[in-house]
Amino acid sequence: MILHARWQGHHRSIRPVLVWLHGFLGSADDWLPVQHYFRHWPLLSIDLPGHGGSQAQTVSGFDELSQRLTATLNYHQVERYWLIGYSLGARLAFYHACRHDDGRLCGLLAEAGHFGLTRQSERETRREHDFGWAQRFRQQPLPRVLSQWYQQPVFAELTNPQRQAMINRRLNNRAEGLATMLEATSLSAQPDLLEELRQKTIPFHYLCGEWDLKFLQLAQQSGLTPVVIRDAGHNTHLANPMAFAHQLSLLLNHN
Repeated sequence: MILHARWQGHHRSIRPVLVWLHGFLGSADDWLPVQHYFRHWPLLSIDLPGHGGSQAQTVSGFDELSQRLTATLNYHQVERYWLIGYSLGARLAFYHACRHDDGRLCGLLAEAGHFGLTRQSERETRREHDFGWAQRFRQQPLPRVLSQWYQQPVFAELTNPQRQAMINRRLNNRAEGLATMLEATSLSAQPDLLEELRQKTIPFHYLCGEWDLKFLQLAQQSGLTPVVIRDAGHNTHLANPMAFAHQLSLLLNHN
């Protein structure tokens, strides 16, 4: 089975394909404000299971999800590519780069992605957290759960109008699909991939917003030097797409 995906940009370019992986609750359309600046690159935007055009799909976990990503790349005859992932999409990119890279992956750009938890106690706490949210998605009206979701500290920089606009964008999702995906890709089920990522020889860049203190600290504690986007929090490509595109262009051209 392949994931729903959309080709954009310059299909006949000899450059690697930029493959875009969105975050939880999002879709491939979330990247459009940034992709506007990369029309001269071949672009493949993917909807993850439970989201967008892949809403009807489910997966059992990261390994099946990564295999489905490989099947999608094969279907679209992608020979060389970069993975650009945000949040959940970044975590999928980490897993895919570490466990299913067949030599075609040219580089990796992660935006506010977690490398994985190291302690069993942290995993148990996170499992309770994520499965609790999954139950909310199943049992409560979607607008109410989305309103609660975007009150979490990681989204603290959002103004009330921005928060409501985000909620409105997410109302086309199906609650059961979101709950199932949240359980399957819980951070509690993700391996700690930091050491494997350090051993990769492909270019690897980490990007986050200046107000996203949690992920800035995570990157720094992991020994990385993150690319910091001004005037942005957790979702930098939405808050400041021009700055995101500028930094991505610099990284791509440098490599």
